[in-house]
Amino acid sequence: MKNKWSAAFQLAAVYVGTVVGAGFATGKEIVEFFSQFGFIGLIGILISGVIFSYFGSKLMRISVKIKAKSYQEFTIFLFGRWMGTLINIIMLIMLIGVCAVMLSGAGAVFEEQLGFSKATGVIFTIILSILVMTVGMKGLFAVNTFVVPIMISFSFILFFYTVQMPDFVSHILIDKNSSLKAFASPFSYTALNLSLAIAVLVPAASEIGDEDTVKWGGILGGFALMLILISSHFTLIMLEDVDRYAIPMATIMRTLAPNLSWIYILVIYGEIFTSVIGNVYGLERQLRGYIRLPSIFIIAFIFFISYAISFIHYGTLLSWLYPLFGYISLVFLLLLMVKPIPET
Repeated sequence: MKNKWSAAFQLAAVYVGTVVGAGFATGKEIVEFFSQFGFIGLIGILISGVIFSYFGSKLMRISVKIKAKSYQEFTIFLFGRWMGTLINIIMLIMLIGVCAVMLSGAGAVFEEQLGFSKATGVIFTIILSILVMTVGMKGLFAVNTFVVPIMISFSFILFFYTVQMPDFVSHILIDKNSSLKAFASPFSYTALNLSLAIAVLVPAASEIGDEDTVKWGGILGGFALMLILISSHFTLIMLEDVDRYAIPMATIMRTLAPNLSWIYILVIYGEIFTSVIGNVYGLERQLRGYIRLPSIFIIAFIFFISYAISFIHYGTLLSWLYPLFGYISLVFLLLLMVKPIPET
């Protein structure tokens, strides 16, 4: 039983680490989907937490039942062979796009926070990712198990400072934007992240192989994501003109807790890094079925494409690609909702 709960917590950490990437850790993604809408954004976060827990758990239970080794097998089960193949092609494009966003985010950390060039940050991240990925899934589990608890701790440290600020309660209750986009955001946001997370969650769940363990891994991971979202949202709404910053969370940390700001920048980078290796790992597993080359060449190809795209401005990439991919992914969320878990 102890090993089962340990595996569930490790899986939850991988789930959180996969979702909490460049956009989430920097705060930019939370602003785009939630914080710009004020109180409606908070309601959206609560809805997102329920969706993350329920559907994350469900997709991993299905993965164990059908013994899926890659997200290709999972999407074919979900959509059928013809539609599943088409969805896999779209997923490949989306994952490469997200890898580019992650690398661009890493470059933004080096450029905006550390004073290095963006290219230095991107190249450093690629080299470090390749080194960790030589260890395989164990490397992914190890990095996430270390980084995710630190990220959660810092989110709550910032939240602790934020609640002591004047007019905190009044900021929470401000309804900034009640547009259709505000109400659609929790569904497009979770659809985007779940459809991208399957590249990591499907092989991770299959490797564990126990339905009860992966069920609780999904529930715990979804609940942790909701808590981090809430604490980050409460912090972000206190920053004036929050949408003009590439890394608003680091800006807030420098203001509220300057002594911890450098450590927090490393934590942000760590979260970006875990998402890079998670997405590239999933892509490599998928492309291996199409390209008969050693893994290192496939990984190099993925990084080459992502590297080229990553030099588009980070904020532009995220604000354009993420909502677009989110709306496309709503089809995935709908199919996952209606598809029953196999009995055997």
